[in-house]
Amino acid sequence: QVQLVESGGGLVQAGGSLRLSCAASGRTFSSYDMSWHRQAPGNEREFVAAISRNGESGRYADSVKGRFTISRDNAKNTVYLQMNSLKPEDTAIYYCLAASALGRAWGQGTQVTVSS
Repeated sequence: QVQLVESGGGLVQAGGSLRLSCAASGRTFSSYDMSWHRQAPGNEREFVAAISRNGESGRYADSVKGRFTISRDNAKNTVYLQMNSLKPEDTAIYYCLAASALGRAWGQGTQVTVSS
């Protein structure tokens, strides 16, 4: 079972940028579909972005399209989320998810807070 550790969260002013990282254990990282999700207080967890196994294609929630970029480095077992032009409504705990035919695994989350 893959284990995931997110990092890179923090406090940033509106309009600023952050880069989240999600490091995975194990030697089969490239066989997992990877995605980022977020959960704000009082809200359900929502999809943010996903990337294909080879890193060649991504898809995004409408709310972050054009501002966030997902990428992965299979040699480093890491997926990234570059977040630009951050807004207060982006404030949430951000989680990465690894999914394959064998199951799914979530990271513990990293807090992102955007001040106005």
